[in-house]
Amino acid sequence: MTVTFNHTIIASKDKSASAAFYRELFELPEAPSWGPFANVQLDEGVLLQFAEPPVDIQMQHYAFLVDDELFVRCLAFVEGRGITYWADPQLKRKGETNTEHGGRGFYFFDPAGHAIEIITRPYL
Repeated sequence: MTVTFNHTIIASKDKSASAAFYRELFELPEAPSWGPFANVQLDEGVLLQFAEPPVDIQMQHYAFLVDDELFVRCLAFVEGRGITYWADPQLKRKGETNTEHGGRGFYFFDPAGHAIEIITRPYL
């Protein structure tokens, strides 16, 4: 049997706002939502399920692999919203992108405070 990633639950302060943010960032259509979740569907049926847990949200790191054209649009989206971004996970190269692993990448924080990484080439 093969192993495929199916879904993850992402804690957020406002599940609808977080889902809308990711749909806009990645230019995705609305996905059906149910129960306590606001869903965003990625390629291969992978779901990001946003929920509002009754606890303090701990920062998590999520990395997304995109093509070169979407990378440019994601960066423009982040810049257009005035979101600070960095070329490195140590947050030392503010307002820059990197060229690690033969591609491009950058880091920023989403509306819930999670560290988001956008890359154009996988690490391995």
